[in-house]
Amino acid sequence: MRLEDPQIIQELRLKVFDNYQKIKPRTFDSEATPARIVDIDEASLKKFGQWPWPRPLLASLLERLSNAGAAIVVFDVVFAEPDRTSPSTLVKEWMSLSDDENIKKFSSLGAKLPDHDQLFASAIGQSAVILGFALHNETNDATPGKNFGLAQLGDDPLPFLPSYTGSATNLKIFEERALGQASFNSAPDTDNIVRRVPLFVALNDALYPTLVPETLRVAQGASTYRIKSSGASGEQAFGEQTGIVAASVGDFNFPTDKHGALWLYDTGHQPERFISVAEVMDSKFDPKEIEGRVIFIGTSAQGLRDIRSSPLSVAVPGVELHVQALEQIFSGQFLTRPDWADGLELLLMVSLGLIVYFGVRWRRVGALITAVIGLVCSGGAVAASWEMFSSEGLLLDPIYPIFAGLAVYLITSLQAYMQTESEKKQIRGAFSQYMSPAMVEKLAENPNLLKLGGEMRDMTLLFCDVRGFTTISEQFNAEELTAFINKFLTPMTDVIMSREGTIDKYMGDCIMAFWNAPLDDENHADHGVESALEMMRKLKVLNEEIKIEAEAENRKFIPVNIGIGLNSGIVCVGNMGSDQRFDYSVLGDDVNLASRLEGQSKTYGVDIVIGENTFAQLNKKATLELDLIQVKGKTEPVRIYCVLGEEDVLLSQEFNSLEGSHKEMLAAYLNQDWDIALELIKTCREQMAPFDLSELYSLYEGRITDFKLTPPGKDWDGVYIATSK
Repeated sequence: MRLEDPQIIQELRLKVFDNYQKIKPRTFDSEATPARIVDIDEASLKKFGQWPWPRPLLASLLERLSNAGAAIVVFDVVFAEPDRTSPSTLVKEWMSLSDDENIKKFSSLGAKLPDHDQLFASAIGQSAVILGFALHNETNDATPGKNFGLAQLGDDPLPFLPSYTGSATNLKIFEERALGQASFNSAPDTDNIVRRVPLFVALNDALYPTLVPETLRVAQGASTYRIKSSGASGEQAFGEQTGIVAASVGDFNFPTDKHGALWLYDTGHQPERFISVAEVMDSKFDPKEIEGRVIFIGTSAQGLRDIRSSPLSVAVPGVELHVQALEQIFSGQFLTRPDWADGLELLLMVSLGLIVYFGVRWRRVGALITAVIGLVCSGGAVAASWEMFSSEGLLLDPIYPIFAGLAVYLITSLQAYMQTESEKKQIRGAFSQYMSPAMVEKLAENPNLLKLGGEMRDMTLLFCDVRGFTTISEQFNAEELTAFINKFLTPMTDVIMSREGTIDKYMGDCIMAFWNAPLDDENHADHGVESALEMMRKLKVLNEEIKIEAEAENRKFIPVNIGIGLNSGIVCVGNMGSDQRFDYSVLGDDVNLASRLEGQSKTYGVDIVIGENTFAQLNKKATLELDLIQVKGKTEPVRIYCVLGEEDVLLSQEFNSLEGSHKEMLAAYLNQDWDIALELIKTCREQMAPFDLSELYSLYEGRITDFKLTPPGKDWDGVYIATSK
């Protein structure tokens, strides 16, 4: 979750930072602030009427501010339409409503009176004015003018900026006379709280400043913004484009987040920043409040819909947020979230989680002491985070790592409790799925047997795998495939467990089983081979059922074929794993060989392949030698055999005839009597009627053909080296 950083985690982190600011807000100094807000408030609307006001009134306001010594006047409003109260415009509207001759008399008079927009444009030209424009995502052709240059250090900043496709711009007559233009768009978070003030925005493929940096540029008479991004000198991004780092204009440098925004260090709403327009226009107004300051003209009136929320204020005029950002830059009081913050928080989360996990699981420590350690670590994380905020202005989140550590503590403690309370139930429930009832009862009566460790025993191992399982699985969805696998595994498991076998594990469509552990089984080789033969018989019944189901569902019938490998030998058997989780399993070289033999069943075209150790322990089973093979991963060759049946097959005339010819064929093959071996293969093919060994004899025919072209040499020992598992 933390790596993905979903919205809920981001909001949790931001709430932490909000609370830090509530505890220690930025100090507001009314005298030291570089700006004042001339407010279009309720009192002003009551005195001068509804907004928008006639442009002559705005021209008069602008003239009054300039005369009072305002350094710069910044409009947090846009003048996108001509003034409808201009005399010529009013006359045209009157004439469209009536053809009265008295109205027509005003037509020439209206043309002679001053145009309101011209009056306002003239006032703008005689003052230091920055105009604001609004960006939106309704595509249009309006494009604000540019009065600035741009120097990019590092990666292109445009992809990281808030991006828009349309704009509401000021009339050209105003733009031409203003010293600067800038966007007044804000960027609230998903909870509608403004925590970062954008300094730059993107309109299509062009970059524009917002009111704060444009004010700094005009105030200094600067011409160029410098934006530093990842990839710039001194910025380590390890080849990644991580966004914007900082920006500067003139003598002012300010850090930003990766989207080019300034973190707001909030003072909360301060009425001392505001001067009502009604008060400014009063004849008794004292110009000292204006002199030498940057004047932002904005609104706090509810009806004009420029009210925002900040970390410390539920309702604050949007213009005040721009002024706060300007104050921060002037005073050098910044909040920053460095690019290494995410990595540090992840490290804290993982470290705390590991401490809690291993503390709870380690019996010498236990849950109580771990809880104390966790609380100490959590308290230290909060204290360190607060200290970094208080002294350095760094925003580091300690809460989510603590939350993650608590979750690990609760889950791990619950897991340990449940494991302790349900030990016997676990034995009966879990092991009954893998062992015969007699073995389960033995373990349930003596749980001490379930401890780490093992013993060396002579055992028989079996591996069974479905051939062409990918083709079969393509017919089913996930739920149907699960049902199919269970339909196959259930009868095969019953066969193994009914013959004293233990299911070691299921690996998808593969079964691993063994005999002679944990209970003794003197005839483990016979029981393993008998299980394999019975599994082949059960498979025929299963295929008949699958065929009927396929026909009923109008689906292609694909028969299930399996390969089985068995091997016997001295292996280590016991509880393998950790103190918290282990399985009763086997380890050893002969286990690996059994797995390899299962893979060779496909190579030799037979159902069951056994190793020479298993062959040596069998009683009354029909077997044929397959080869002397060095399987993949081993350096010593082993003799392998196939199993064709039990005692009834062993005593049959068909098998005895085939067995004699097969032995003669192998002898001729080893003596490099290729022609004799080929003739004997023909004889074997004629005698193999009850058994499907055609792939086996085709394999030998192919080898002999190759050896006739490239003889193996006099020192050839007949060993075939397998290249696949």
